Amino acid sequence: MIDQTRAVGIFLFTIAMCATSEAADLGRFTRPGSDTTVEFYDCGGNLCGKIVSVDDKSDTTTIGKHILDGAKPMGNGTWKGELIDVESGKRYAGTITLRDSGLRLEGCVMVVLCSSETWQRAQ
Repeated sequence: MIDQTRAVGIFLFTIAMCATSEAADLGRFTRPGSDTTVEFYDCGGNLCGKIVSVDDKSDTTTIGKHILDGAKPMGNGTWKGELIDVESGKRYAGTITLRDSGLRLEGCVMVVLCSSETWQRAQ
């Protein structure tokens, strides 16, 4: 019984470590058309993202605000969680996918109304 419990514990630890390292390596990405830069980072094995810079230097009130707060890893560079509109405070069901061309963010309202953007890695 102890060996089986130990095996399950090792298995869960391994999964958690894989998820953490996958999220930890994302870095900073810039939203197309706005030059808002968001840092995507590991937060307890999940993926978080907060605004670190904006194009309009006269409006810096969004810097430090989270647009993503604990998206769950789905494997293959994909996470699912809630994307947050920092201006309205509304939350949308979201999928974040790391691709060669950048980071694709898709947000949906009522599952059928969806919109996506591909953000480029910040310079």
